[in-house]
Amino acid sequence: MLIIREPIVNTPSVIYSMTGYAIATKELADGAFRGALTVEIRAVNNRYLDIQFRLPEELRAVEPALRELLAAKLTRGKIECRVSLTASAEIPVAAELNAAMLQQLAALNAQVLKAFPQAGSLRAADVLRWPGMLGADTLPADALRDACRELTAAALAEFIAARAREGAKLKEAILERATAIEQKVAAVAPRMPAAIAAFQEKLNQRLKDALLNADDERIRQEIVLYAGKIDVDEELTRLKTHMAELRRILGKGGAAGKRLDFLMQELNREANTLGAKAADIEITQASMDLKLLIEQMREQIQNIE
Repeated sequence: MLIIREPIVNTPSVIYSMTGYAIATKELADGAFRGALTVEIRAVNNRYLDIQFRLPEELRAVEPALRELLAAKLTRGKIECRVSLTASAEIPVAAELNAAMLQQLAALNAQVLKAFPQAGSLRAADVLRWPGMLGADTLPADALRDACRELTAAALAEFIAARAREGAKLKEAILERATAIEQKVAAVAPRMPAAIAAFQEKLNQRLKDALLNADDERIRQEIVLYAGKIDVDEELTRLKTHMAELRRILGKGGAAGKRLDFLMQELNREANTLGAKAADIEITQASMDLKLLIEQMREQIQNIE
């Protein structure tokens, strides 16, 4: 028998993956009916929330309630909820024959034999398998719908828990790369004064060679102008700010996938600008490393709800 647990609601501080799987089964018994109800929930990535159901005909009426239940707990992903009802072939121990139906069946059997003497009479196995002979062979509609809602809530609780476990792994992977990015940014900043000074010296000599009649003030102005173009202090500051925002979003949890995806675009823009303004080969290499780490984070973030 399945132990029904309280449904797990989305905890704000938790990051959830969009992928997940859960299955729950419950044995059902009512009168002569014996069977098993199974609810299976699976999901893959999707830009929006897309819920699809696979239900037996006798449970079509409960689909709106199940859809509302899932939509209240999930925000993104392509969700498939499959429900199956399997009747058991076993005869219940406490089953009793339907006396009125048995008499009616005997009378009908006698009439058939009278009209067609060559026809074979009903066997005991035929009588026992006759619909309703051992009591109701289906669950009452209300009981079946209630059991379906209850079991779906239990499967959804496990499904959300599975998403949370996967989300924790994604969060860890993203934070590892965030730390690597912060280390790269921290390593670039101290190099900038020396890189700019070296570039200024090289540019100074080239300008002197090219502008033989130019005075020192003209050369100084050109150097200051170009030095401003290669200064990446603003880009480094924005990268640090974006990383702080990344950590804040991950710490807050909840449905963070879209915000994180937008943040990856901003990070990539700053990394590209850093590479375009690089004053030496090491800063260029740092820019390439940053873009690689950002792309790795983006791939993980595509899985986050």
